[in-house]
Parts: sequence; C-alpha cells; structure tokens
Amino acid sequence: MKLALLADIHSNIEALDACLEHARQEGADAFAVLGDLVGYGADPGPVIDRILALGTSLHVAVLGNHDAAAVGRSQEPMNDEAQAAIEWTIPQLNDEQRAFLAQLPLVVRDDDVTWVHASAEYPELFPYVASAADARASLLAAGTRYVFCGHVHDPTLYYVGSDGRLTPFMPTPGFGIPVGRHRSWLGIVGSCGQPRDGRTGAWYAMFDRSRARLSYHRVPYDTASAAAKIRRAGLAERFALQIEGLA
Repeated sequence: MKLALLADIHSNIEALDACLEHARQEGADAFAVLGDLVGYGADPGPVIDRILALGTSLHVAVLGNHDAAAVGRSQEPMNDEAQAAIEWTIPQLNDEQRAFLAQLPLVVRDDDVTWVHASAEYPELFPYVASAADARASLLAAGTRYVFCGHVHDPTLYYVGSDGRLTPFMPTPGFGIPVGRHRSWLGIVGSCGQPRDGRTGAWYAMFDRSRARLSYHRVPYDTASAAAKIRRAGLAERFALQIEGLA
C-alpha cells in the first residue's frame, strides 16, 4: 500500500488540493492526515470537507494542537496571532466539521507504525520533535518501527544506525529513500499548508509500506490565491507572507 502523508494543512485548501492531486498521480492508495487541519489559513471548513470526502481512502487522521484548540480540547498557550486565528476559525466550522475534529485521536498505532501529530511522548502536550534526543524519546514511547508526525513544519527523517545512534537526514524532494525494517525511523513529513523555509510550495510524503520506501515531495500551487484569502479574512499578515516564501 502506498500512503500519502499530509500534516499541518492549516486551512490551506489550495495546498491540500495540489498535494492530493499529485499524490494520486504518484499512485497513492490511501491518505494519512497527521493533524493541524485548521489554524492560520482562511479555508478551515473546505479543508475538513475535503478530508471527509476521502471516505474509505482516509487511512488514518490524528488530532493536532490547532484542531484541539478549535474544539476546546487543548489548554496549550498560543501566541496572539495564532490564538486570533483560532478564534476566527471556530465560527467558520459547522457541526459536522467540529464533530470530526472533536473525535480525532491523539495517537494511532497501526501494526509497526505510529501516527501522531507531535511527539509520541506526552502527545497530549504536543511537544516538538526538534532534535535527535526528541526523536529517540518519541520512538521509545511509541514502541513501533516507524513513527510519522508533523508539528515541525519542515521535513526531517531520523533513523537509528548500526551503531545505535539516532541520525537526522534532510530529504531531497522526489527521491525514494529505503526505510528498511531492520532499523527504526521517525519521519517528520513537513507542512502541506505553511512551510517555513522561505520557499513556496507544499510538502507531503509518500510511504510505500510494501517496499519500505519513503519519498518527500514539494508541490507548487496557487500561493497568491491562498495568501489573498488570508488578507481578506483579516488574519495575521505573517501567515500570508510565509506561504508566499517571504517570511
């Protein structure tokens, strides 16, 4: 099975649609959504509807910290701009959309894979996986061969080498990476809706479970339209600049 892994969509329907189309062209059989469907962007309802429309091809979806904040499941403090975006988001959602977010689990363990938004260590606190030590803690807490997550908006792949050390690897878009089951792996899939590396385009990853291969993809999309919607909604200018690659 080839699974397209999407995280940190952040109410960016243009980015999501581009990634869904690209993943289908790449032969995706199903989709894993690793949290933060909402927040920052101007299309929270349409993003949730698009995920719901995946139907049986939605393999798994987990709760992100912005999703939790939108349905009253998180006490995590946010900065003023992020909090304002959540307060704007809440009345944009209908009952079905809120119910979908409210029922999302924090963690899903699926055979030899753990799906989670942040770290599998204390997932309810949404800690970042920002170092090899963080990745090791998440892998140990998960107890599975693979952990896939988001929360950190730029992609990184951590693996346990033959010497037992955990090493970070920065993936090159479009190249398949062998992720054999003889090692442990933690993949941060990157942000679909709001990467923060000063470039345009949406990140997602493809996990071929049968072949044990992982690839990362950077997909172009209509950033101008997404940014214009953010400005029309009165959300923070920084959110528009980030998807334009200007902040």
